[in-house]
Amino acid sequence: MNKNYDVIIAGTGAGGCFTALHLPEDMSILMITKSTLEESDSFLAQGGICVLRDENDFDSFFEDTLKAGHYKNKKESVEIMINSSRDTINQLINYDVDFATKNGEMLYTREGAHSKPRIAYHDDITGQEITQKLLSHVLKKKNITLLTNTTLLDIISDNNRCVGGIIESDDGKVQAVYCKNLVLATGGLGGVYEHSTNFPHLTGDALAIAAEHNVKLKDISYIQIHPTTLFTKEKGRSFLVSESVRGEGALLYDKNFQRFTDELIPRDRLTAAIRKQMAKDNTEFVWLDMRPIIEKGIDITKRFPNIVKKCREEGYDPEKECIPVVPAQHYFMGGIDVDLNSKTSMEHLYAVGKTSCNGVHGANRLASNSLLETLVFGERAAHDIVAHKDEVTNIDYNIDLGKYSDKKTLFEKYRYIVLEEIEKDRGAKERE
Repeated sequence: MNKNYDVIIAGTGAGGCFTALHLPEDMSILMITKSTLEESDSFLAQGGICVLRDENDFDSFFEDTLKAGHYKNKKESVEIMINSSRDTINQLINYDVDFATKNGEMLYTREGAHSKPRIAYHDDITGQEITQKLLSHVLKKKNITLLTNTTLLDIISDNNRCVGGIIESDDGKVQAVYCKNLVLATGGLGGVYEHSTNFPHLTGDALAIAAEHNVKLKDISYIQIHPTTLFTKEKGRSFLVSESVRGEGALLYDKNFQRFTDELIPRDRLTAAIRKQMAKDNTEFVWLDMRPIIEKGIDITKRFPNIVKKCREEGYDPEKECIPVVPAQHYFMGGIDVDLNSKTSMEHLYAVGKTSCNGVHGANRLASNSLLETLVFGERAAHDIVAHKDEVTNIDYNIDLGKYSDKKTLFEKYRYIVLEEIEKDRGAKERE
């Protein structure tokens, strides 16, 4: 591994990969991931990716996004995302992503808070399909060095300019690596919660690192709970039951198997309705019935093969019975404050995906906007890096690596910083 790169990207999910693929091949790029290539939140996205169906869909797409976000969204960011969506989908197709089609036409599904179907999908593993295909193209690039089980411990800054990062490789070696630009694409913060649909190693480290370097954060108390994860008494990552299941017609029942809510209201409102019903019934879950989908003539074993498989592994047959579901932490709308080109308040430091906050989602994310937002603003980060690529020359700094020797203590500190910043932001919003 070299000591100097043009760009370092921390994270190999959809955002990190799409950013890398839009950088020219004469740039040297280092990509690192804290775990394996398959353990990013991008892999877990089930439902799909939103796309503007046609010019007549803009107003409703825009309003659906703002309404779900409680009108806390940054409108300019939303406009950019929507207007870029068709080009992004076409690029994904060129990267061999296999979206569902019929007679040569793309199929669309609907999810909660959408006024119409506008979500392209691949079975019930759209995130995996997209991320795997993007990774396969990243791995072909000779200018990209990709390291797994490699952790970003810190960034190196000089007068509010990012000049590199401190990383620990899989052999335990800690070293300083320098770059002209660094992109934080490290995912969300689900790992700080006991019940989350995220991988447990995604603990918001980049947020803490940013805070330590006085990089601006934004709206980090905006944390979304997904209303339907498969109930289990086992510890570990919660299994998501996609909103597309309800979009296709699945119904929610109380303990007496009676409907108690509209299944397609925004996630935060549906989560509140489920929790209210659980409290009323004194239960640990509510029931989700997928059989109405079958009654519509849809084969759920083909439309939702992985969800059906997981349910059966847990002892439930969704073709014949209801399954127990419960809310769990799912998404993170806040993050490191970035502009329309994914630039942070520190020069030559960028953030994309769940790590960033460009204002698209507001206070509550509209279903399946996440992959789209990640890709659109990952590409914009790459274009901005290219536009300013000759501004910085690397300097070798004398870094004391000894202070990073106790990684356990370091990450306990980072977790505390994240939780403290969440409470600080929540308190500030309550006083507004």
